[in-house]
Amino acid sequence: MFLDRLLKPRPAKAAGGKLYASAVAQARSPAFYARMGVNDSMEGRFELFTLHVALLLERLKGQGESAAEVSQETFNAYTRGLDDAFREIGVSDTAVGKKMKKLVGAAYGRLKAFDEAAKALPDRSVLSAALARTAFEERGEGDLTGLTDYVVAARDQLAAQPLETLLQGEAQWPKA
Repeated sequence: MFLDRLLKPRPAKAAGGKLYASAVAQARSPAFYARMGVNDSMEGRFELFTLHVALLLERLKGQGESAAEVSQETFNAYTRGLDDAFREIGVSDTAVGKKMKKLVGAAYGRLKAFDEAAKALPDRSVLSAALARTAFEERGEGDLTGLTDYVVAARDQLAAQPLETLLQGEAQWPKA
């Protein structure tokens, strides 16, 4: 019984893992790739995983100690997911660290850009520019307006959800 309590993950860790899993599931929605034109590649998926994690982190920001802990655990699950993905595709242990450092740096850049775009809302131009650079790699293809509309809707839908629901690891996403 004592060991069960020690080995059981903290509620924030469990919630962070569930939120990350929901972000991954949403980012894998075929509409992003087929209808909106995001590249169905490792890079495109990275951008969408990161975008959905950024939406969650933004929602939890400034919501108290419990939310900060869940937010950190969500980001921890995200970085573990990246690490696992590298190992699954056969990247050597010595190279994983270098690649992770590069990707986490890129993720922090994306998070900062998303934070700036969120602050500029309701002006969507900053958000659209960030999405064009990342999700569409500035190639000028894809439904930038549709993806921008989706991000605003996702942000609004997360904001409308009770904090307690998110702290339990439950997030509802709009249809992509």
